[in-house]
Amino acid sequence: MAHTVRDKRRLLNRIRRIRGQVEAVERNLRGRAECSQVMHLLAVVSGGVSSLLAEVLEQHVREHLMGDERISRAARRAAADELIDVIHSYFK
Repeated sequence: MAHTVRDKRRLLNRIRRIRGQVEAVERNLRGRAECSQVMHLLAVVSGGVSSLLAEVLEQHVREHLMGDERISRAARRAAADELIDVIHSYFK
């Protein structure tokens, strides 16, 4: 079973919190909040997304790269390539 399926409830709870944070940004922008308040909220959103990504990446490494020794070399290489692609996308 894939880790995103196994951890689905916890990951969805995190997404809901992030959604609430994004909605707070929208409310503040509509309400003409001070830029410092909006920047703070955006930093919170960014932190939430980064934290979620870090959790999924960690589980990917643990399951697909370090996991069961029956995982073939080709499957590990594919998992590593997927991870590298995500990392490159993140830092663009």
